[in-house]
Amino acid sequence: MINREWHLLSRPVGWPKPEDFALVEAEVRQPGEGQVLVRNKYLSVDPYMRGRMSAAKSYVAPFELGKAMQGGAVGEVVASEAEGIAVGDHVLHFGGWREYATFDAAQAVKVDPEAAPLSTYLGVLGMTGLTAYAGLLRTAVFKEGDSVFVSGAAGAVGSQVGQIAKLKGASRVIGSAGSDEKVKLLVEEYGFDAAFNYKNGPVAQQLREAAPDGVDVYFDNVGGDHLEAAIGSLNEGGRIAVCGMISVYNSTEPAPGPKNLARLIATRGRIEGFLVSDHYDLQSQFVQEVGPWVASGALKYRETVVEGIENNLEAFLGVLRGDNTGKMIVKL
Repeated sequence: MINREWHLLSRPVGWPKPEDFALVEAEVRQPGEGQVLVRNKYLSVDPYMRGRMSAAKSYVAPFELGKAMQGGAVGEVVASEAEGIAVGDHVLHFGGWREYATFDAAQAVKVDPEAAPLSTYLGVLGMTGLTAYAGLLRTAVFKEGDSVFVSGAAGAVGSQVGQIAKLKGASRVIGSAGSDEKVKLLVEEYGFDAAFNYKNGPVAQQLREAAPDGVDVYFDNVGGDHLEAAIGSLNEGGRIAVCGMISVYNSTEPAPGPKNLARLIATRGRIEGFLVSDHYDLQSQFVQEVGPWVASGALKYRETVVEGIENNLEAFLGVLRGDNTGKMIVKL
């Protein structure tokens, strides 16, 4: 059996280039004791992967040059030497960017394809969903009646943040996105109270117009001018949860900080970064609460699906460009 897998050949400077990567063939390794062999069906591509392409020290180890990359994936077990996982089971794991993955069964989480579509375990019911849930409710300490601003609001995480805030009793939810089509989606399908296209004018001005009474919570996926605008509109006691800063991921120069940080003194505001890996203790609570919302249609989601392992890199670059609406998924 031959496996196709993506390797990182060189560490990108600025925007990743196709020549930094290669799709190579490798022999499929049969599982040893306590291991499983999985045929991947869906792969996840996410903004955080750009950081792993750098050698800089970070919260997760960088991808190794000349070796298969990793990422979230869900697939079917085709061989098992582990108790508790049988051939035909479906599992969630981190052996993505390849067609087949062999790994220790302890790294696999069984999922039920009858309970929800397999792809949702990479998005709305997976890591991105938990990121939205934990970041809003724990890091930003959301309270009923809060006014919430979400950047990157049409993405996999942002769209869930806004909807969870509405379902939990937010007084107003505002989102920013990169196209008029996405703005329409936020208001008409996801139930945001207001949204704006950040390309249509200064973010600070558009946010003031959309939230004339200010915001109590800002969920940051973008950084840059969005973060500065949120600080400018933050109400007393406001909280900012920093999930990502996609606007600076490909910058070759240090990004300038917000010019108005002193305003946090007057507002007694707080900025806190977080990683979803610090909040896996919320997983069961998250599934119990969000699962029924998804099943009933109270919480809606979109997926942008790209076909084929050969298009995995282009799907990833599409995430960095903002091509996706909702979760970007690669279907094998």
